[in-house]
Amino acid sequence: MKNANNHSMHRIVRNSQRLWDDAATMPCSLGCVSCVDRPICGGAHNSASFFDCGDYCRCKDKEACDLVCRGNPKQFVERLREVNGLELKNAPRAPIVPIEALPPMVPLIEHATARVGTLNSPIVALPLYALLDIDTDTLRYPNRAALSQKFGIDPNARLVISGVARDRRIERYWAATDRDAMLEQLAALDIALITPPNYSVLTDVPRTDNMHAMKRILLAAVEMMQVGLPTALHVNARTERDYERWAELIAERPEIQCLAFEFATGTGRGERLDWHVAQLTALAARVPQPLGLVVRGGIRALEPLRAAFAAVTMIDTDAFTKTRCRQEAQFRHDGKLVWRKHPTPRGAPIDALLQQNVAALHSHHIILERTHAERRSNVTSRGLRTPYRADRQAREG
Repeated sequence: MKNANNHSMHRIVRNSQRLWDDAATMPCSLGCVSCVDRPICGGAHNSASFFDCGDYCRCKDKEACDLVCRGNPKQFVERLREVNGLELKNAPRAPIVPIEALPPMVPLIEHATARVGTLNSPIVALPLYALLDIDTDTLRYPNRAALSQKFGIDPNARLVISGVARDRRIERYWAATDRDAMLEQLAALDIALITPPNYSVLTDVPRTDNMHAMKRILLAAVEMMQVGLPTALHVNARTERDYERWAELIAERPEIQCLAFEFATGTGRGERLDWHVAQLTALAARVPQPLGLVVRGGIRALEPLRAAFAAVTMIDTDAFTKTRCRQEAQFRHDGKLVWRKHPTPRGAPIDALLQQNVAALHSHHIILERTHAERRSNVTSRGLRTPYRADRQAREG
């Protein structure tokens, strides 16, 4: 990107798909050729006809811009200093923290509203930001008993902590004055796995903002591993080069044993989901160590991802959200899972409905995992195994 945003056209691309980066089909933007960041960025490849990624910054008042952008030089330098530059490989190292095997599905429980009992599930996922009091740099709950009572879960249940959230929450986490203290308290709760904040890698911002977000994700993950928390690195990415950088880093760091990814927003849209699955598959192939993967959303991506990763677990949000909407999971005669209305009397607790939905989703994912394994076995035995993208195109054809 250039030192000054002289080529900015201050225009909005209404079709966001034109901003999807794809080096396989699109040329590199002209302004990227001489950009000092190109070795780590890789350049922009899309059909939006911008001169370089500086044109993505449309702020008229650069001093008020909150992007990591050279349009505001003073803030740009400060943001680079807070992460020690945009290069990933200079991040601190962490010890290898063993990670337990996880089931194919872990239900996310956000709170215990409208429930009076305890969810009977041996493992649950909880939102990271519901556990933290950012203002005091402490946990909201002093021990497992208090935490379990608040969320209505078994005190002995294994815990998966999910860092996926809206920008407002994850930005507050980064601004906390003593994250280490909070993480050490979390480690004392015997966490099975934690995923770091998924700082946004947006398509309509300068690439320096993307790379800054990726560096923050990595630094947050390292902090978690350094206090002994089993951690899944969240690999947010916008371009093929972003995935290559993640692969280069992971290949050199055996302490990274598990990845996290979120398909619930833009990455789960149509063919872009297929693109991300292909990139994740290529990443797993480049890395010498076997990798686990934890995903949110993107159920149709599970089969190809299970062919590439040692184990794949979905953090399921449907059981909780559908229960709140008074819907019940049912299996049709053909085995397909469907959701049907399940009204409850006003004021009646929904414990039984949540328990039934969690059990149904758990069974559904076990069946999916077995089905995927059988298909892989059949394909491999016939010598027909092909890369994900080519295999999907062949099946669609």
